[in-house]
Amino acid sequence: MRLASLLIKELTQFFRDRVILFLILWLYTVEVVLCTYALGLDLRHLPLAVYDQDRTPITRSLVDGLTRGGSFDLVGYSADMTQADEWLQGGRARAVLVIPPRFTQALWRDETPGLQLLLDGSDANTAATARNYVVLAMQSLQGGADAGPPVQPAIRVWYNPDLTYTRFMVLSMIALAALMVGVIHPAATIVREKEVGTIEQLRVTPIRTRELFVAKTVPTLAIGVLSVFPSLLIVWWFGVPLRGSLPLFLVFTALFLLSAIGIGVLIAAICRTLQQALLLSFFGLFPVMFLSGTLAPVASMPGFLQYLSLASPLRYYMDVILGIFLKGIGIAELWPQGLALAGIGAALFGAAAIVFRRQQA
Repeated sequence: MRLASLLIKELTQFFRDRVILFLILWLYTVEVVLCTYALGLDLRHLPLAVYDQDRTPITRSLVDGLTRGGSFDLVGYSADMTQADEWLQGGRARAVLVIPPRFTQALWRDETPGLQLLLDGSDANTAATARNYVVLAMQSLQGGADAGPPVQPAIRVWYNPDLTYTRFMVLSMIALAALMVGVIHPAATIVREKEVGTIEQLRVTPIRTRELFVAKTVPTLAIGVLSVFPSLLIVWWFGVPLRGSLPLFLVFTALFLLSAIGIGVLIAAICRTLQQALLLSFFGLFPVMFLSGTLAPVASMPGFLQYLSLASPLRYYMDVILGIFLKGIGIAELWPQGLALAGIGAALFGAAAIVFRRQQA
C-alpha cells in the first residue's frame, strides 16, 4: 500500500510536468533525426573538379563512375592546374582529380598509370573516404581494361549491404537518448526533492529506501519504453529494418534503462544540489558514451580502455540494438548482454542504497 501510494504520487508529478515530457519526446524523435542527418559520415555530394589531360572515353567513364552514385558532384573541368588550385583553395571544389596525358595508353599496355587526387584535408574523415572511393573506382577501371584474372572474387556485405553510416547512426542516437533520459531525469528529480525538503519528509515516514527507488524509477522507465514507439517511426523513415523481435527489444531496452537510471540514482545519492547533479551527470555521461563504441570502435581503443568499456552499459545495449535490428538475432545470442545490463543495474542501485542509508544514519 505504501509503495502504491508513492507510485501514484510520482507518476502524477511526472506526467504533470509537460516540459519534461516534451524534452524526453524531443530527444527520442527530433533530436535523433537532426543528429542522424548532421553526423552522417557517408560521402555525399562532395564537389569534384577534374583536370583531364587525356580526354578519352576511358577517362570520361572514370569521371561518370565517380559522379553517378551521388558521392561526388562534378563542378567542372579546369583548363589548367592553376585554375584547379584556385577552385580548391576558394572552396568551389573539395577534391580535384588530375588525369595525366596518355593515361589510357598506359592502361591498355597493362602498366600502372599515374592518377593524382588533390583533397581538401581540413576534414580528415571526408578526405580519407573520398580517397578510398577514387581508389575503388580506379581498381574497377583497371579490371575492365583487360581480361582480368581467371578468378574474380564475389564480395557480399551482410547486415548493411550499401555500407551507409546512417543505419548505425540512427540506432546509436536512440540509444544515447535513452541513456541521457535514464541518467539525468532521476538524478534531477531526487536532488530537487532534497533541495525543497520533501525528501526529509519521506524519510520520517515508514517508506523504505528500496520503495523510494522503485517510485523514482518507474516513471522514467515507463516513458523511456513508451518513447521507443515514436522512435520506431524514425527508424522506418531512415529505412532501417527490424529483423528481430520487437518484444525482445523492449525487454532489453527496459534492462538498459534500469542500468542508466541506476547511474542517475547513484548521482542523486551523492549530490546535494541540482547544479551538482547536472554537472556530475554530464561528467559520467561522456565516458560512458566514449567507451561504448558509438563514436569509435572498441577494438581500436588501447587495451586498458577496452577493459574499462566493460563497465559501460551502453556498450552492451549497442550490441543488442544493432543485433536485433540489423542482424535479426535473438535471446540465444544476446543473453550475455542482458546479464551484464542486469548486473550493472543491480550494482548501481546497491551502491546508491548504501549511500542513502549512510546519509540517514
